[in-house]
Amino acid sequence: MDQKDWKILKLLYEEKNITKTAEKLYVSQPSLSYRLKNLEKEIGTELIFKTKTGIEFTSEGEYLVKYAKDMLQQLQVVKDNINNMSEEISGTLKIGVSSNFAQYVLPNLLKTFSNKYPEVRFNVRTGVSSDVYKMINDSSVHIGILRRDYQWQSRKYLLNQEPLYIISQNEINVQELPSYKQIDYKTDSSLKEIINRWWTTEFASPASIEMEVDRLDTCKELVKSGLGYSIVPEICLKEEENLYKSKVESKDGALIKRDTWIMYNEDYENLVIVKKFIEHMRSWGNIK
Repeated sequence: MDQKDWKILKLLYEEKNITKTAEKLYVSQPSLSYRLKNLEKEIGTELIFKTKTGIEFTSEGEYLVKYAKDMLQQLQVVKDNINNMSEEISGTLKIGVSSNFAQYVLPNLLKTFSNKYPEVRFNVRTGVSSDVYKMINDSSVHIGILRRDYQWQSRKYLLNQEPLYIISQNEINVQELPSYKQIDYKTDSSLKEIINRWWTTEFASPASIEMEVDRLDTCKELVKSGLGYSIVPEICLKEEENLYKSKVESKDGALIKRDTWIMYNEDYENLVIVKKFIEHMRSWGNIK
């Protein structure tokens, strides 16, 4: 077995599908199947078996997947430590990022960091916060940027707090919000919880949801067209969009905010590249 086999087993275990795995590895399905057969011959036992929906691993196969994951992690530690020995800050920084943060904030953060340290490369994976939490749990990333607080046992910092806004084409009466048409969008469950909790304390009747869309950007365009209002985090708003904005507040005048957290394993503090990026992130955040 070598590094390629470790990667094959790890990805195949995640996909449970030979065709999808082959596509992600940029190899043909027959060549991947051939390599798996040779690996089974080398190990001396079957590792996978076919099902109606794809493939599953035998108990021996699952044991080998765990070994492959451990070896890939150890190899990455070796690479990181070697890069860390250099006086020049270089190497690959692996980051897991909540999708909206990745879309609206991360590009500029990476650009300014890259200007300081041009030899650093980035490996970025995005998803909802629960996905990012899994990434830091299984050490597939150095750092996680999440939009939800988790009971993380290692290092975590509250990076930023941003207000939520009610946005519309023209001014609306917030006290009569249930009578207006709302445009909803798919997002992290934590944001939904914040909005729903605020709504139930402010209004006796539910929101009148006119439309539901997949993307926050699509939602904003519909709002700009005057088709309804929406409730969004400040992170996605730009001054030039000329939307009517009203901060979401509780009855006692407190702003309803959304948090951004940075979480990572304390072992990675030994890596200069990680330490420098955390410093960079904390200088951006408004929580000191």
